[in-house]
Amino acid sequence: MLARLSAAAVFGVEAVPVSVEVDVSSGLPGVTMVGLPDATVRESRDRVRTAIRNSGFPFPLARVTVSLAPADVRKVGAAFDLPIALAVLAAAGLLPHRVDRDERRFTIVGGVSLDGAVPAMRGLLPIAMAARRSGSGLLFPADNLSEAGIVEGLPLYPVRSIGEAARVLASPNPIPTPAPALSAPVDTETLEDLADVRGQTLGRRALEIAAAGGHHLLLTGPPGAGKTMLARRLPGLLPPLNVGEALTVTAIHSVAGVLPAGAGLLRTRPFRAPHHTCSEVALVGGGSLPRPGELSLAHAGVLFLDELPEFSRRVLETLRQPIEQGVVHIARASRSVTFPARILLVAAMNPCPCGFAGSPTTTCRCAPAEVDRYLRRLSGPLHDRLDLTVELPAVPWRDLAGGHDGESTAAVRERVLAARARQVVRQGGLNSTLEGRALRRMSAVASAGVQPLIARGVSRLSLSVRGVTRVLRVARTIADLEGADLMARRHVAEALQFRLPDGPLSVAKV
Repeated sequence: MLARLSAAAVFGVEAVPVSVEVDVSSGLPGVTMVGLPDATVRESRDRVRTAIRNSGFPFPLARVTVSLAPADVRKVGAAFDLPIALAVLAAAGLLPHRVDRDERRFTIVGGVSLDGAVPAMRGLLPIAMAARRSGSGLLFPADNLSEAGIVEGLPLYPVRSIGEAARVLASPNPIPTPAPALSAPVDTETLEDLADVRGQTLGRRALEIAAAGGHHLLLTGPPGAGKTMLARRLPGLLPPLNVGEALTVTAIHSVAGVLPAGAGLLRTRPFRAPHHTCSEVALVGGGSLPRPGELSLAHAGVLFLDELPEFSRRVLETLRQPIEQGVVHIARASRSVTFPARILLVAAMNPCPCGFAGSPTTTCRCAPAEVDRYLRRLSGPLHDRLDLTVELPAVPWRDLAGGHDGESTAAVRERVLAARARQVVRQGGLNSTLEGRALRRMSAVASAGVQPLIARGVSRLSLSVRGVTRVLRVARTIADLEGADLMARRHVAEALQFRLPDGPLSVAKV
């Protein structure tokens, strides 16, 4: 007897429908699996056999052939265990309902334990979205109910064991489980407050500009100057994720297996801070079965690279294309995948290996060759892609002890949200994405004196075409923070100071 059920597999962050066909026929007892199964799927023969028996069902003493279609797509993971087990029971005539004729009613996914339990799985959200598009219900592990409930209009059938799954399929009219209520957005007031930062007026200003326009930021300065402190307060300046962004971010975290247990839709923007010993694959993603890396896990949020020159030069160079395009393309012999990677990059570094080059109070003991070698770990092409460079001096004790609190995160966020709203209304996206004709149109709308200032900046600072583009983007963001329709000379002058090789000093150099 032949039974057919629908399952799904996740490749990248998209789910691909997979048909699970099982034939129970006469012959020597045994299980044959076809359809490019990997080692995990092949091992399901033993897991499924034991789980079926421990669930109170007899395993058929006949020849069992399991086919996973499409045959040219490699099947990976334990999520096929449950549909294989149910298809075996249906093909053996042990389920009273003819599920082989109703394969479009359910998309079935989940692994099984030896006792017949169905544990939680990763990567369920893309499968749930694919199930809704196909018009079927979803039969899945009960521990993933909060994740599956994110998808509106999808009939949900959570189960905890093979027995429960069999009862759902045997019922002529199974009743779907209501989706749990989505969690309320996280109160951004609980995030770290910018008012805690004393001094560093220029660093706070750069943080505001970066948040308003989505611009990449490099913070340099001695140890303890507040680089990490500033970076960790950036997420509080950003708006909550919209529905589309939240679905994408949650799907990426689900596929990567880092979605917290019982979590529903992620509402806060990610903040990822990988250690400088991470590999290329850990940062941008990859592997024999491509999975998202830190770059994609930070999608729609902040990627913070502390101690930037301590990262491998080869690792850093992998960032160049993704931070330009907003995606990561990973090509392997068997398949190619694309992961979203639209991030706000914040990097921090010391001015030399010991950290005290140029310090008025502490002597730097690094040899000039050491300093040069240290700084060269950040290549020119990558540095050129960073819109804002800020040199943070050490904060004097008098400012720490008696200084007044600066503006709070809530006050700065109001200006950031207003500037972002202006950009979305005007061009449909942030200034950091402006290019080509749209950027030329924005730069053409400028007051007198802007073009000569840009020309002098290009000449004095040896700006590349990319550098000029990023200066114009930052200047447009500064104008938006001010609420100005025209890009004025002062906006360009402030943007140019963040491109100075010695840090944002007096723009009189230009």
